[in-house]
Amino acid sequence: MTDSVPAITRITAIRHGETAWNVATRIQGQLDVSLNETGFWQAEQAGKAMASEQVDAIYSSDLARAYETALAVAKHHGLTVQVDRGLREREFGIFQGKTFAEIEEQLPEQALKWRKRVPDFAPEGGESLLQFRERVAQCLYKLVRENAGKHIVVVSHGGVMDVIYREATGLDLQAPRTWQLGNASINRVLFNGEHLSLVGWSDTSHLGAGLDEQHA
Repeated sequence: MTDSVPAITRITAIRHGETAWNVATRIQGQLDVSLNETGFWQAEQAGKAMASEQVDAIYSSDLARAYETALAVAKHHGLTVQVDRGLREREFGIFQGKTFAEIEEQLPEQALKWRKRVPDFAPEGGESLLQFRERVAQCLYKLVRENAGKHIVVVSHGGVMDVIYREATGLDLQAPRTWQLGNASINRVLFNGEHLSLVGWSDTSHLGAGLDEQHA
C-alpha cells in the first residue's frame, strides 16, 4: 500500500493596482483608498494576463483598491469575488494617512522601529509585524486548505505579499526586503498540504517596461 500523494494547490497572489497614495508614498494601511487611473489600467492588464488560465476561486481584501483589482480578474472567469477581511493590509494606526517623510519627521522613534522591522513593535493604534503575520498566515492557510488541489487567486496588498513571500521562502520576519512588490504584480506559490513554496515572483511583464515600484 502506497501513501497518497498530497493535492497541490496553486495560489496566484496579485497586489492591487496603483493608487494616488502609492504615488505620494502615503501610508494607506486599512484606510479605504480607490485605484487611480493608472491602477484601473493595471488591474485590467492583470485580468487579461490571467484570462486564459483555469481559476477555481478568487479571494480579495475588502478594501476598495484590492477589490477593484479582483473584479478586473474575476470578469474573465465568470466568478464572484469572495471577500475576506483577513487579507487586509496591516493596520498602521497613527502612521496611516502620513507620508514616509512625515512619519520620519513627526514620529522618529516609532519610524526607526518600523524601519528596523522590530517584530513586536506596533505603531500607536496599529498591528505589530507578529500580529499581522499571524492574521495573514491564518487566513491564507485556511483558504488553501478549503481549496485543496485547486487554483485560487488572492488579491491583496503589499504587506500581505511580503508575508506570503516570507512564508514560501522561510525568510525571517526581520530580514530586509530585497524583492519587488509591484502594483498589479502577479506572484505564484504552491501549497503541498503542509508548506508553501515559491514558483515565481513580481511578474509585471503584462504591464510593459518602466513600472514604478511603490510599497504599501
